[in-house]
Amino acid sequence: MSSYGRVQVKDNKYRFRGDFHRLEQNMPIRDADHGWKLMGVTKPRDMTYVHSYGGEAIFFESLSQGKLMATKCENPACEANGSVFQPFRIHCPDCLSKCTVIDMTDLAKETATIHTFMVCERSGAFSVLDKPIKFINVEFENVPTILFSYLLLGEPQIGMRVLPVFKIFNPTYTILDLSWVPAGTKVGSLPEGFSF
Repeated sequence: MSSYGRVQVKDNKYRFRGDFHRLEQNMPIRDADHGWKLMGVTKPRDMTYVHSYGGEAIFFESLSQGKLMATKCENPACEANGSVFQPFRIHCPDCLSKCTVIDMTDLAKETATIHTFMVCERSGAFSVLDKPIKFINVEFENVPTILFSYLLLGEPQIGMRVLPVFKIFNPTYTILDLSWVPAGTKVGSLPEGFSF
């Protein structure tokens, strides 16, 4: 009996357990319309990618806990000293010094607005978001960078106040655990799994 694939780190090494995919090579492909004549065989090719978050792990872990983390340059010799960066950056883009991790959840709840938006009726392969996708660029007061995300409910408008919502039940530990809703949205209208 197989189990779902899991990856853990022990002694600073990746440890794989379980099945990440099932290989079923050389299964016959037969033509049902012409006497089940052999037409070919299957040759599946699957890849399992292991992506390390490294210094960004705290950002994705915090989303699952309903917190929006950012970083801040605290190098006194840098022109960007005091700048808060969202999206999360490990190093300051100006001086390359390591940034300090900060919790900006309250700032996002108080000041987030839609800078611009785009509505997509179709999406690329492997998209798991419901269509149409309402992509938004979110800006925050006194934050020089803009976060690319998506509006979970409502219709986007430039300058509209929005609130962050987090997928804290069965999180994916990806950026999809963060979304936005118009200010004033009631908790009861959020899709299952999401919370303020």
